[in-house]
Amino acid sequence: MLKLYDYFRSSCAYRLRIALNLKAVEYQTIPIDLLQNEQQEEAYLKVNPQGLVPALQIDETRVLTQSNAILEWLDESYKPALYADDITRRAKQRALCNMIACDIHPLNNLRVLKYLSSNLSISEEQKNDWYRHWVEQTFSVIEHKIEANPYACGSEPSMVDVYLVPQVFNALRFKCDTAKFPQIMSVYQHCNTQAEFIAAKPENVMPAV
Repeated sequence: MLKLYDYFRSSCAYRLRIALNLKAVEYQTIPIDLLQNEQQEEAYLKVNPQGLVPALQIDETRVLTQSNAILEWLDESYKPALYADDITRRAKQRALCNMIACDIHPLNNLRVLKYLSSNLSISEEQKNDWYRHWVEQTFSVIEHKIEANPYACGSEPSMVDVYLVPQVFNALRFKCDTAKFPQIMSVYQHCNTQAEFIAAKPENVMPAV
């Protein structure tokens, strides 16, 4: 069985949970508490020397890291495909995914936010303004490139939904003005009526206290 090293509120891990559920792949979750710095403990560094989540252990000797790469592996290994068959449409879907994975997430992940607060003495409100700026800048483009019919790319879930839903979850946490993005919010709301997305929600996988 696959083993997912997971933090319930990590958007990268959230992506993997959605994709695994959409493909009906059985997996075991191993929680790694980022707030307690468990990702930097020796035991986890043996799994992923970079000290980041998620990681996906696929057998006794092989571990995959970096959510983008893991999602590509999942899509090549299990049905249904989450990218379009047409190569041009597939490239457009990857571009939308990369807007989230490359243009929002690296600027707003936990270690960057911690650095802003701890090393640069940025106030909480300034940090939140930073977060909202990068989300809203990219969402303003994505808003006009998705279909919302009812998923981001049509009538079936795609990899774009896998990336978009966790990012909207985070945008809501940081009080971004999501009312400016009705198409995005329509997709988010529809996805969260579907069992595979519901099961992946952070509140539904949060470890018991």
